[in-house]
Amino acid sequence: MQATAYTYDSESRSGSVLMDDGTPVSFDAAAFDAGGLRLLRPGQRVRIETEGEGEARRIVLVTLQTF
Repeated sequence: MQATAYTYDSESRSGSVLMDDGTPVSFDAAAFDAGGLRLLRPGQRVRIETEGEGEARRIVLVTLQTF
């Protein structure tokens, strides 16, 4: 699934993305590290993988969207 990077803290390697409907979803360092990224800038399109639904939904992978 695709989203747009919204926030990113390089010290904690965590942040949030905006889903295409505008809903913000947070990610932790484990999800960031799983994607092998070094840096993330707000506004970048990313590909994410999630687990769970509703309030329990969490991001388990963040990587750059490639075409």
